Amino acid sequence: MTNYDTDIHALLDLMKPITLDEMSSIKLMNRIDTKFVCSKRQLVALLHQAQSKYYVQTIGTDRISPYRTTYLDTDNYTQYLQHHNRHASRTKVRVRTYLSSGDLTFLEVKRKNNHARTKKKRIQVPSLETATQTEGAAELVFDHTGLELGTMHPIVQNHFDRITLVNYGKTERLTIDFNVRFHNYETDLDRDTGNIVIVELKRDGNIYSPILTILRDLHIHPTGFSKCCIGMAMTDPHLKQNNFKEKLRLLGKINADDTYIIRYDEDI
Repeated sequence: MTNYDTDIHALLDLMKPITLDEMSSIKLMNRIDTKFVCSKRQLVALLHQAQSKYYVQTIGTDRISPYRTTYLDTDNYTQYLQHHNRHASRTKVRVRTYLSSGDLTFLEVKRKNNHARTKKKRIQVPSLETATQTEGAAELVFDHTGLELGTMHPIVQNHFDRITLVNYGKTERLTIDFNVRFHNYETDLDRDTGNIVIVELKRDGNIYSPILTILRDLHIHPTGFSKCCIGMAMTDPHLKQNNFKEKLRLLGKINADDTYIIRYDEDI
């Protein structure tokens, strides 16, 4: 555990807890998402300033939850290219497992429309391995993407740790993902994002958010970031990825590690 990880755990222990049941009124399944990318060092400062304004989601005694997400796509990378080619309306199909909740697993479809709103539809499935055979799975995917589930297969998987904060007014959620690791099913390559932290503010519109002032004071600015697409680009150099170069270089800058950006210096 790094010094930053130790500080993160210590600061979370000082925050007031909120349980999953208490969060049931703020699921925000139809929401506006704003993402930010920073370092673990900046996260320590953020948590310090958020002490008196946010609860931290707590499951048992755990304030950091591990997640596993597997993304599905077609042979032609339909959904990856929707995002890469900057389509305003786009979808992602994934199987997400909540590892700290008894491996609770859902097949999910995320849709972002041209009004910047994100909607998520999901069904519970027994496991990752049986997700595509579960009753209702094919209908869910076709109804919300127009794609046949039978034409899709696992492309990339990620593991990450998540902190979830809720403001005292219970009008927003803030998810903080770090220690992100990727595995590509097709290239068999593994990569990680080092000290990168992905912060996502989720709220039902442009209501006041205490965290926005904190982020601004820390010079952390909004930037789009897809763990699915970045993971695919990092683990498959043959994919079209010119429009992700800026994000990939940002990872390198934050980590001060050229291994994240060397192969993106030339057009692919």
